[in-house]
Amino acid sequence: MATVVLGAQWGDEGKGKLVDILCPTAQLCLRAQGGDNAGHTIVANGVTYDFHILPSGLTNPKCLNLIGSGCVVNVPGFFKELDALKVNGLDTDGRIFISDRAHIVFDLHKKLDGLEEVELGAGLIGTTKKGIGPTYSTKMSRSGIRISDLKDLDDVAERLRRMAGNFKKRFGDLLEYDVEEEISRFKDYVPRLQPYITDIVPKIEEAKARKDTMLIEGANAIMLDIDHGTYPFVTSSNTGLGGVLTGTTIGWRSLREVIGVVKAYTTRVGSGPFPTEQLNEYGEKLQTVGREWGVTTGRKRRCGWLDLVVVKYSQAVNDYTSLNLTKLDILDDFDTIKVATEYSLNGKKLPSFPANIPELASVDVTYQEFPGWKQSIRGIKTYEELPENCRKYIEFIDDFVGVKCRWIGTGPERESMIER
Repeated sequence: MATVVLGAQWGDEGKGKLVDILCPTAQLCLRAQGGDNAGHTIVANGVTYDFHILPSGLTNPKCLNLIGSGCVVNVPGFFKELDALKVNGLDTDGRIFISDRAHIVFDLHKKLDGLEEVELGAGLIGTTKKGIGPTYSTKMSRSGIRISDLKDLDDVAERLRRMAGNFKKRFGDLLEYDVEEEISRFKDYVPRLQPYITDIVPKIEEAKARKDTMLIEGANAIMLDIDHGTYPFVTSSNTGLGGVLTGTTIGWRSLREVIGVVKAYTTRVGSGPFPTEQLNEYGEKLQTVGREWGVTTGRKRRCGWLDLVVVKYSQAVNDYTSLNLTKLDILDDFDTIKVATEYSLNGKKLPSFPANIPELASVDVTYQEFPGWKQSIRGIKTYEELPENCRKYIEFIDDFVGVKCRWIGTGPERESMIER
């Protein structure tokens, strides 16, 4: 049976920590969508690992890891991550495979990512410049190149030349890209890549037949979903439960748990409306105390109060069985803590999270205020030990969203997690 861990806000909720806790009991760990624009930091046996495209299950020596068909793969980035793990003494041989149906991120896509952002001007998305969006674009226009296509490198070369030529017509001399140099590099990559390429469908079927414990880790989060997020300020894949089902072949009948990971406040990177953003001392304090900058890009994250309009909408889309509330200890020193409970526009309450971006940018936010607990909860291991005001904060979230906060993070260490 499968447990799915998904981001319930705009990403960076700390999904990697819960995945790390669940990994020791998993026989199979999968990534379903996204590319190396994602970032998970895992601390295992005193060693810190930064994962991007690789599944976090690699920290468990008994766990098989699959990069799903819904992912897009930067091949040199894949090898760079593997090499970094080996330097830290982590043996990955025979435990990591890439779906032969996954699409390849070429340097061409990365070049296009920057140029397309320039084209957008003031309306730029704020991408990671990793080439993810352009790769999904070529996938959807059916001109993309998949891992399985590498069996015929001559054909790949011809198709990549055609792709580059088409984009050269659009961008002219602004596109500084040497297609022949990339083709030459792939001649070296392909032999090394072969042992990692597989058809993941039978592997997942075998795992189901054995009744293996399966763990699917989401990348990004629901508010960055191409369909359900704050479009166009989103990533280019389905980051919710739908992406899990299309990016792998797990199937809905194999799902046991869907855990939504919620930061105890709200952050986002990139552009787009952010109703509870605090451009004041509160936002600065959350950013500083929470160490809010990205694993993948190093960009500082925008910070604001917890937005339960977002989380309740997220629950409606993903149907979580439980929540993991993270970084609760970051709120230890606040006198008053606010939580967004309602949006209104022109004096009228909105029934849900709005799709229209200009409307979202104009909403008035209603807040519920809570007295802070003004003491450290760092490393507390049981729910009963938490201060009363802290428990009231958690229980308000439970009741408002309609899903229990089963997991509660009280510090960055793996051990600092209450299971309730």
